[in-house]
Amino acid sequence: MSCLPCSGSSGKEAKSLAALSPTPRPAAKAAPVRSNSRASGSKKEDSVPVRRGGNIPHGPAQIFTFRELAIATKNFRKDCLLGEGGFGRVYKGRMENGQVIAVKQLDRNGFQGNREFLVEVLMLSLLHHPNLVRLIGYCADGDQRLLVYEYMLLGSLENHLFDKEPLDWNTRMKIAAGAAKGLEYLHDKANPPVIYRDFKSSNILLGEDYYPKLSDFGLAKLGPVGDKTHVSTRVMGTYGYCAPEYAMTGQLTLKSDVYSFGVVFLELITGRKAIDHTQPSGEQNLVAWARPLFRDRRKFCQLADPSLQGRYPKRGLYQALAVAAMCLQEQAASRPLIGDVVTALSYLAAHPYDPNVPSTKDSRTCPSTPRAKTHRRTTSVPDAQHAAESLMLNFPDLRKETVRGGKFEKDGTEGSGSSSSSGRNDGLDVPQLLAGKACSEGDNVQKSTIKVGAREN
Repeated sequence: MSCLPCSGSSGKEAKSLAALSPTPRPAAKAAPVRSNSRASGSKKEDSVPVRRGGNIPHGPAQIFTFRELAIATKNFRKDCLLGEGGFGRVYKGRMENGQVIAVKQLDRNGFQGNREFLVEVLMLSLLHHPNLVRLIGYCADGDQRLLVYEYMLLGSLENHLFDKEPLDWNTRMKIAAGAAKGLEYLHDKANPPVIYRDFKSSNILLGEDYYPKLSDFGLAKLGPVGDKTHVSTRVMGTYGYCAPEYAMTGQLTLKSDVYSFGVVFLELITGRKAIDHTQPSGEQNLVAWARPLFRDRRKFCQLADPSLQGRYPKRGLYQALAVAAMCLQEQAASRPLIGDVVTALSYLAAHPYDPNVPSTKDSRTCPSTPRAKTHRRTTSVPDAQHAAESLMLNFPDLRKETVRGGKFEKDGTEGSGSSSSSGRNDGLDVPQLLAGKACSEGDNVQKSTIKVGAREN
């Protein structure tokens, strides 16, 4: 029977991940291996049977033989290749009952692929959420390491942002809100929390109707617990998405993920890549290019993706930029919690842009609201924090509020402890205003903690 390696560093990783659940799920049992009496090259053998539990949404990970997955992917034919990354290639496969799957074949050379395999199997066997990709099973035959996922019909967000027909504004906000919910589950619902560590547009997969799910958990780490403020680890991830403090010190926190989310959200708003060497000098790094524009109110429309051709709500653009600016704060403690980001983006996604509603202002400009005219700040402010605060002028409610148990308390605080130890940002303004708007319309925003292994529907 196939088994996972548990020696050396990989064994330590397995023991750490086992702490995710106080009552670990029972190990998956392999179904009897089919007879190999038929020749492997038989034309009739173009699909594989579904093992017991194949249609159970969140059952234990199934164990496949390499031969079965080779048949499902037509012997890993080139025309079945969906994509490839640093750890291996992903193929499209089809099971005997017609179910389409995605098979990731990890690179057999090097330790990293083996570690990613172990971490991903354990993580996705314990973590279940509508915005996390579902692991169906795995193969560990000899030196072969393969992962079997649900097939995501529309591919990655990266492909749709940069290689295909432009996404409309409403779809972008929907994707951002869903991806944030997946990250919130890892941060707020898992116990201990999980740091994703590789949040980027290519790791956000899209299903039917552009429903987003996070994938590739090979770099995920358990977050700090108790009085610890961070975990120290070797710097890994993708250039352009890593938080500056993590890239410089190797100190990883939940706020590192929030920064990476901010980069992806800025990609959604601008239609630009995090790093793009085809852009002119000085514009190749997305965040570095955007920061000066955050500081000048008159230039906010320059941050909107030109392919949208002005088809977006101007106030919605300001609000989205406010969230992005907060997530991209250079100081980790100044960034919002992902739960606050979810509240903000859920509000934006719930108020879609209707192109049939005529604008009262010239669509070529970024108009000020009446409230902004009477509470105008200077157009140039010293940093992104103040830029985000200036964007508050576009919200209907200027009160500084916090959410506690689904109700509002002016200038209140939640819990105890400093922001550095709890990860909570005491000075958060823009997402709180968005939260205030959402709650005033009947939404009940509460944070809860569940043990990993429980399912979120």
